[in-house]
This record gives sequence, structure tokens and C-alpha cells, in this order.
Amino acid sequence: MKSTGMVRRVDELGRVVIPIELRRTLGIGERDALEIFVENDTIVLKKHEEACVFCGAHEPLVDYQDKKVCHACLKSLEVIARTLHLSEKPDE
Repeated sequence: MKSTGMVRRVDELGRVVIPIELRRTLGIGERDALEIFVENDTIVLKKHEEACVFCGAHEPLVDYQDKKVCHACLKSLEVIARTLHLSEKPDE
């Protein structure tokens, strides 16, 4: 991890301001979501990127029942659904 030499104080509400220089460098805009990770005594903030709920791919994603799914996994779901539908047909 690289030190920036910047120090910020936590305010009375627990907030920390991320300097504009860092936000610009990292492409973090107003209202962007950040993920918070903790390991031992270290806190890591990472810009949140939406990912496929099944495989973790980032793009392209579609909304499926309020979940983000990539096209490859969506196709797999379609195959599974077709297979299940065929296996449920009554014998003639």
C-alpha cells in the first residue's frame, strides 16, 4: 500500500473527507458508492463496481429480478430453465 502523506481527522459523526486530488485521481465522483473492507487494523475503501451476482463479471450487466446478471450467466439460466421445463412435461 502506498502512503499519500495526507492525514484527515474523523469528525463528530464519524466522517472522513477524502481529498479532491485523490477522488479525481481514482475517478470517484459525488454520490459514488464505496465498498469498505477491514483486515486486521486496516480499513480499505474501494469504488463499488456492480458485478454479476453469479460470476462476478462487471460488464455488460442486465437487471433480472432486482439482481445484476451478465449475458453469459443469463444464457446459462435460460438453458437451465428450458431443461427444467422439458423435464417437467408429462409423458404422452
